[in-house]
Amino acid sequence: MSEKTLDDFYCQIKEEVSIAYDNDTSGWNKEDFLTSIILDYLDEAGEVSEYVICPFRDRGLQLNAYSFEDDYSTLNLFVTIYSDEDSPKTIPPKEVEAAIRRELQMFRRATNDLHESFNKDNDTYEFAITVHDHKKQITHVHVTAITNGKVKPINFKNTNIDESDISFTLWDIERLYRCVMSGKMRETIEIDFQKEFGITIPCLENHTSDKYTAYLAIFNGEILSQLYSKFRDRLLEKNVRSFLQVRGAVNKGIRTTLREEPDMFLAFNNGISVTAENVQIIRDKDSGLSIKSIKDMQIVNGGQTTASIFTASQDKKYPVDLSKVWVQAKISVIASAEDMDEIVPQISACANTQNKIQVADFSANDPFHRAIEDLSRTIWAPAVNGSKPINWFYERARGQYADVLSRETTTKRRNEFKETHPYFTKTDLAKYESSWDQLPYEVSEGAQKNFKKFTIRLQDDRKFTPDAEYYKRLIAKAILFRSTEKLISQQQYGGYRSNIVTYSISFLSYKTAQRIDLDEIWREQKIPKELETELINISKVVHSFITNAPNGANIGEWCKKKNCWDKLKDCEYELSEDLKSKLIDRRVTGYTSVTKPTKAVPLDKPVTEQEKSLIEEAAQIPANTYFALAKWAKETNNFDGWQRSLLFKVGTLVNRNKTPTTKQAKWCVDLYNTAIEKGFTNK
Repeated sequence: MSEKTLDDFYCQIKEEVSIAYDNDTSGWNKEDFLTSIILDYLDEAGEVSEYVICPFRDRGLQLNAYSFEDDYSTLNLFVTIYSDEDSPKTIPPKEVEAAIRRELQMFRRATNDLHESFNKDNDTYEFAITVHDHKKQITHVHVTAITNGKVKPINFKNTNIDESDISFTLWDIERLYRCVMSGKMRETIEIDFQKEFGITIPCLENHTSDKYTAYLAIFNGEILSQLYSKFRDRLLEKNVRSFLQVRGAVNKGIRTTLREEPDMFLAFNNGISVTAENVQIIRDKDSGLSIKSIKDMQIVNGGQTTASIFTASQDKKYPVDLSKVWVQAKISVIASAEDMDEIVPQISACANTQNKIQVADFSANDPFHRAIEDLSRTIWAPAVNGSKPINWFYERARGQYADVLSRETTTKRRNEFKETHPYFTKTDLAKYESSWDQLPYEVSEGAQKNFKKFTIRLQDDRKFTPDAEYYKRLIAKAILFRSTEKLISQQQYGGYRSNIVTYSISFLSYKTAQRIDLDEIWREQKIPKELETELINISKVVHSFITNAPNGANIGEWCKKKNCWDKLKDCEYELSEDLKSKLIDRRVTGYTSVTKPTKAVPLDKPVTEQEKSLIEEAAQIPANTYFALAKWAKETNNFDGWQRSLLFKVGTLVNRNKTPTTKQAKWCVDLYNTAIEKGFTNK
């Protein structure tokens, strides 16, 4: 990676755009795919988060993507200039400025009546109506111009539209190249407190070793708020980037203190932990120390504190006097740049064990992803009807697929490679699994956020190691997902395709209790006709449901709520007989049902009333339900092997009118309820 030249990197980006364009059925053009790919890079860099790709072009208007922050106080707009040249093209500043003017005109129109130009099931309608409904809350609009060309520096002058301050950023291919090639996947933050704020930060030098030097300092709340306002997620080391909404009890407590007792904040709050590459220390005439500047500042613990202080500063209803707020900081300056990547994550992980933040390693080097990569390189799908066998390519690290494809020397060979090596990424994998696991509201939050939540779930089961059977069924889910995308595109619903896709697959998974024959899909490398028909019918139900959000709610936000999924599950829908005939048969014979509840018998040691109730609940589940549940779990790849064995064992006990132990009862009731949530029924 480090050996790539700018031209190499440009060609890689262009290849990624071409691959996405050839494989997707969304109707996007290459400019839209460039937007998506570069924003993925910037998401990894902490520059953006939770963006929505929303292509729109009309006379004098342009929008490529957008995102909202902090209860609609900040709107991020993205406008893209795409070049299809063989090498990086120089884009005239006037072309960039013209694109920005089209973006700003889009914002102006949205604050007025732009939403009236679209149907309610249109993606652009959601942008326009959201801006219109929250225009009084939008105090800052940040416009980012994106291009795969080269642009000479532009001296942007911040301005304002009505009550909103407008600021600008440019990401051209050279800036993105420097960011990626730095190895940090983010731009280094450099803060000169004396120059920017007219102050220095008093500190104490606490400890020095050959690996780091520690300083203790106290930051004023106004300084922290301004730093977060300027740098946002870039200020937070990746392990703590996922916060940033005042939802949990901890964050609400921070907010209450800021509003009611700002002068007590230092006493009540644990402060923040910071790492840095370098600090410039100055001494006053009394030999007191203070920090003039800091390079590569990263908050590794205290993201909730920092973001909550900023959020409070933006609350016009409950103004907070941040001049009274003080926050203690431990600053660890790492002696060697080579140690940064090793020591900083360790500090972050250790610092965060004291609270409820879940520490997840989102690295492509995770053993799970390495195992999937190894399986993808060795397992070929069976040849179907005389066609060439297919080898699905798992792109564990960004750019792998484009690199391999670039080795094919002719257009014919490249096209053949694409046909026989369809590819999928880490975020694709997370979408496939989360949709099948009936978590469409998480998928609707966006690729990166869903991937992070998938990673956290994965960490909860570290004993799991992907094998060939898992991999083949994963590919079956990929085929199911991509087939659903194509089918829903053909229905021309007008918008919210990604939401309809994930909700349709989750609804199918729920209604069939995950009894779709994934092994057959793997063997055939396509979904059966019966399933195609069913998905079209399901998508109609889903489309009607999500586009009629309660009380006229924002459709995109509605789809991110678990309540949306819970209510969709209540919709009446009967599977077709054709599909039912294709489902995995999990009927069990040779066992009789327990028609009467079995009462718990006294045990050797005292049993609490709660334990008695739990044992009775487990004993009241019929034996044939336990057997059917164990078989369903095996066929649908749910639960661990020992859990399936436990279900079968308890079924045998119940069949003999015996009672399970308290521990067995607890596990069985939990597993039974989990299966019911996934759509299991013993019919």
